[in-house]
Amino acid sequence: MIDDFGMSAKKILIVDDSKVVLYALSMLLQNNGYVVVTAEDGSQGVNAARTERPDLILLDVSFPSQVGFDGGVAWDGFLIMDWLKRMDQSHSAPVIIITAGDPFEYQQKAQAAGVVGIFQKPIDNDQLLMTIQETLGDVPVTQI
Repeated sequence: MIDDFGMSAKKILIVDDSKVVLYALSMLLQNNGYVVVTAEDGSQGVNAARTERPDLILLDVSFPSQVGFDGGVAWDGFLIMDWLKRMDQSHSAPVIIITAGDPFEYQQKAQAAGVVGIFQKPIDNDQLLMTIQETLGDVPVTQI
């Protein structure tokens, strides 16, 4: 997708089991010029990363225990991230964690995994956009 300035719009993959979160973040990001791809679980997220090659990934940490991979191990954000970092299509995409839990609980593990930010739900949209723009090197267009 090409934006109004002839530049290719950046693609963001959102992986979250909440349809409300997927919708809200999709609208926020689309309204700010990003192409959005969504996935409701780890399997969909890995497949979407493989086919869509996102520029950045917003990743929930916690998924319901019934959301598993082929009936086996339940996905969590760090397992998904491990898969994504091993794939050529997404290994260099920066990851921002979104969580309903206490972000400090994940701080050390997230830093070790190279996460660029952690946001607690409900998400501060302005702060999230600023982090995304800084991470992707985007300069927000100011209204004249």
